[in-house]
Parts: sequence; C-alpha cells; structure tokens
Amino acid sequence: MLLAKFIFQTLLGWSIKGQFYKDTPKTVVIVLPHTSWHDFFVGVFTRNILKVPISFVGKKELFDSPLGWYFKWMGGVPIERSSKQNKVEQIVSMFNSKEEFHLSIAPEGTRKKVEKWKSGFYYIAQDAKVPITAVAFDYPSKTVKISEPFYTTGDYEKDLKELQKFYVGVVGKVPKYT
Repeated sequence: MLLAKFIFQTLLGWSIKGQFYKDTPKTVVIVLPHTSWHDFFVGVFTRNILKVPISFVGKKELFDSPLGWYFKWMGGVPIERSSKQNKVEQIVSMFNSKEEFHLSIAPEGTRKKVEKWKSGFYYIAQDAKVPITAVAFDYPSKTVKISEPFYTTGDYEKDLKELQKFYVGVVGKVPKYT
C-alpha cells in the first residue's frame, strides 16, 4: 500500500478527494469519464491506497482464457453475457450473496464519447438496495474524486441529473471523448 501511494501520489502526482465509507459495505461504483485504458490503472492504484476491494464484471470467456487467473486476481467477476441472461439480475444476485461488495461500472459502456449513459448501473443499485458511489478521474488536475453514497429514489431521470452534476468540469485522459 505504501509503495502504491508513493508511486501514485509522489511520482505520478495524483491525489484522491473523498473516501469510501466503512458503514457502506456494498455499493455500485460508477467511474467516469472512461476514455482510456489508463483508467484501469488509476482505479487499481486508488483501490489499493484506500484498501477497498472493488470488483468489476467481465464476460465469462475472459476468465476461461490463459489470463483468467489475472482477471480474477484483479477483482474480476465473470458474468454470462448472452442475450438470454438478465445481466442486472445476475449482478443483483452477486450483491445479495456477499457481505461486502463494491462493483465498478463505466456507465458509458465504451471509451468513446456518448450522448447517453447506459442505465444498468442504476437498476442494479436500486434492485440490490445499495447506494451508488460516483468516482471521477480528472486527468488535468490528476485528481480522483469520490462522492458520498447516493441512494436511488426510483425516479431515474431526476437521479441521473443529480449524479451527472458530480462530473461537471471533469476531463478524461482523452478530452475529446469526455
């Protein structure tokens, strides 16, 4: 942890503003903007420094590959992504089966610029009865911002507007995709 903190903060110049709350053992972590593969490493440094076990989901075939052990070691959880499987239900089931579970999701669904976020993260949080924690990687200021837990109200449009306020002014690694 000390080595990760030294590299991240001293050598790379990044800082972390905010925290994950110990009294919130389960949360959907939305990370934006997702514009580069570098985001993965910013996230790994952040979770190591904060000592929070943050997972991610990936298609099950990833975990059957020669690098499957690595994806599991990095916090990956396999998911069946066929059209017959309800991904929201699968992930809600994961939340319900664990005492502690923080799941990172990029609502854009891609590293390119999008006009609209995908809504799965919202319905996962709502159905699992867990809060959403917004995380922003602001590359110009080299700051990882972490929000307080946000509980859904059932009004998707209203809640989405509230969550999007957290990201105003945040610029990703590739600004044109922000």
